Amino acid sequence: MTLQSLPTTPFAGQLPGTSGLRKKVTVFQQPRYLENFVQALFDVLHGEYQLATGQTLVLGGDGRFHNRAAVQTILKMAAARGYARVLLGQGGILSTPAASAVIRRHKASGGIILSASHNPGGPDGDFGIKYNAANGGPAPEKLTQAIYERTQVIERYQISDAVDIGIDMQGTQQIEDMTVEVIDPVADHAAVLRSLFDFDAIRALFARGFRLRYDAMWAVGGPYAKAIIEGELGAPAGTVVHAEPLEDFGGLHPDPNPAYADDLVAHLMAADAPDMGAASDGDADRNMILGRGFLVSPSDSLAVLTAHATQVPGYARGLAGVARSMPTSTAVDRVAKALDIACYETPTGWKFFGNLLDAGKVTLCGEESYGTGSDHVREKDGLWAVLFWLNLVAVTGKSVEELVRGLWRAHGRCVYSRHDYDGIATEKANALMSELRAQLPTLGGTAVAGQPVAWADDFAYTDPVDGSVSQKQGVRVVLEDSSRVVFRLSGTGTEGATLRVYLERHEPDASRHDVPAQEALAPLVALAEAVAHIRQHTGMTAPTVMT
Repeated sequence: MTLQSLPTTPFAGQLPGTSGLRKKVTVFQQPRYLENFVQALFDVLHGEYQLATGQTLVLGGDGRFHNRAAVQTILKMAAARGYARVLLGQGGILSTPAASAVIRRHKASGGIILSASHNPGGPDGDFGIKYNAANGGPAPEKLTQAIYERTQVIERYQISDAVDIGIDMQGTQQIEDMTVEVIDPVADHAAVLRSLFDFDAIRALFARGFRLRYDAMWAVGGPYAKAIIEGELGAPAGTVVHAEPLEDFGGLHPDPNPAYADDLVAHLMAADAPDMGAASDGDADRNMILGRGFLVSPSDSLAVLTAHATQVPGYARGLAGVARSMPTSTAVDRVAKALDIACYETPTGWKFFGNLLDAGKVTLCGEESYGTGSDHVREKDGLWAVLFWLNLVAVTGKSVEELVRGLWRAHGRCVYSRHDYDGIATEKANALMSELRAQLPTLGGTAVAGQPVAWADDFAYTDPVDGSVSQKQGVRVVLEDSSRVVFRLSGTGTEGATLRVYLERHEPDASRHDVPAQEALAPLVALAEAVAHIRQHTGMTAPTVMT
C-alpha cells in the first residue's frame, strides 16, 4: 500500500445545501467528483479548523445505490489524511440519528454521512454526502461555505492505493496506519433510546394487544425498528414492514408523508386498521405518525410531545425550552407559552438547532417536514419520535387521536399545509422570489385577495448563542388574524428548484376542528397566488405535492 497525491481540477456547483451536497448518482460517479469534495472537506478541517491528525472519524450511510463504493473511496482518503480510526457501520450502514449517537458516544472528531435523505435512490436516483461535527450535528454554514470555496480551487487529492476491504462483518482491519472498526450500526443508538423511554410500559402496551404498523419504506430505518420494536419491545413479527434496506428503496420515494407513504395511510384508514401507524424516511431521521383513521401533522406532533414530555422518563425533569423552524406551525409556541418555557424560531435546517441544544437552551425541537428530535443527539430522529408516541399512549391510556384532539381543545387547532412546486427552472424560481421580496415594504396594511395583511418580511435569524446572522430565510405574509403564508425555496432537491408554500390558520372554534385543511386554507391559497403569481412564473396550475 502506498499513499498517492493525484492531480485534479474543480467541479462547479459543489455547494452543500441545508443537508449536505446532493446530486444525481451519475454526477457523483464522475471520476474525481467525490474525491474533490472529500479532499476539500479534509483540507478545511485540518487547515482552517486545525483538526489534528490521529482522530476518529465515523462513517456510514442510508444504503442507497453508490453507498458501498463511496465508503471504500472515503476510507482510503481518510487513511491518507492521517485519521487513526474510522468507525464504520456494518455494511456501510448508519442511519443519520445513529451516526450522531456514535459520534457523541465515542467522542469522535466528526462523521461523514452518505445520504440524500428522503430523495429517491437507485442508479438514476440521488446521492448525497454531509459532514457532522464533534457534537454530532450537521456542519455549520461557516464550515460548509469554506468547503465549497476549497472545491473551487482544489488541485490535488490524496488517497491510498489499498484494495477494498470487507465491510459486512464486524471487526477491525487496517488501511495504511488507520484502523477500520466495523461496528453494529444499531447498538449505540439503541442504548441512547433505552435511556430515555419506559421500555417496560411499551412492552406492556404490546402485550395487551396494541397494534402498530411501522413502514420503514425499504430504507435504513428497518433494521433499527426491527431490533428495538420487535426485538426489545416485543411487538409481533411483521409489525415493521418494508424493513430491508434496498439500494433503490424498492423503486419508491422514501418520504414519510401522505403522498408517498400511501400504503401505510391505506392501512390506517381501513376498517380493521391498527391502533397506530408510523413511517421513517431514507436515512431514518424523519417520521410520520398516524392514529386509527387519523393523520397527525408534524407540527401537531411536536406540540403534543412538548405538552406531555414530563410523562416520559428522559424528560421527567421538564424542558429547558423548545425550538421550531420558521415555516413550522405555531402550535408548539402556544404549548410553550402555557408551560412558561422559551420557544425559539429558527431557519430551516437542523444545524440551526445545534447551538441551542449545545447551550442547553432547548430540549425538544422540530420542523414541519416530518422531523422531530431532542438533545439526545444532534439530528432529527424518526425512531425516537415513534417511541415517544408509544410511551405516551402507554402511560396516558389515550389513543393517538385523543392526544391530538386534547391539544386542539386546550390551544386551538393550527390548521396547516405545505404546497410543493417541484422541478421549477432555477431562474424562474429566483425571479418569483425576487418579485415577491420587492413587494414586502408595501404589503403591510393592505388587503390581498380580500384579506387584511398585518405585516410581511423576509425572515432573518440572529443566533442567540454565537451571534451569527442568516438572511433571506423565507418570505412571511402575516394577516391581522395571525394567519400566515410563507414562501421559500427548498435546498434538498437535485434538479431545478422546489418552491414551498406554507399555509397556517389558527382555529379556536372546536366545532370547526374537523373542517378539511385544504378547505379551511383555501383563502390563503388565493392570497399566495395573488401575491406570488405562481402560475405566471412557473406555468404550474397546482402543487406537485400537498402535505
